[in-house]
Amino acid sequence: MIGVMAFGQQGGPPATARQLKEMMALLEQAGYSSFREARGPLGFTQRQGGGKFTGPEAAAFIEQLEAEAEAQAGSGSEAEPKSKPRAKAKSVRAPVVAPVAGALAAERREARLTVVARDLPPHILARELERR
Repeated sequence: MIGVMAFGQQGGPPATARQLKEMMALLEQAGYSSFREARGPLGFTQRQGGGKFTGPEAAAFIEQLEAEAEAQAGSGSEAEPKSKPRAKAKSVRAPVVAPVAGALAAERREARLTVVARDLPPHILARELERR
């Protein structure tokens, strides 16, 4: 028999306090002041926007945020003057935790990526296109 889960219930063990603290530090580093503020740009669910994550979700988001922070730190510190203030890094994409079937999910993902690409500074976009 297939297990039944109540609507809105988490699908695994909750994230530890250490994971949540690390996620918050990475989000602040990316320019967000709260989980709720990062909800739309990162694709958090309403539950995640309230700071409630499962352990695997938190681990996936931490890994993604660390990778984005490393990529941003290594890409362009020489090209941009250090005195110039950096824009908020809202180009962090949410990691895929569970596959979502259907064309609607693909359309949402494409729309989110379009917004991210539109908000990128031209010199960063050009550098990324040259790199690829």
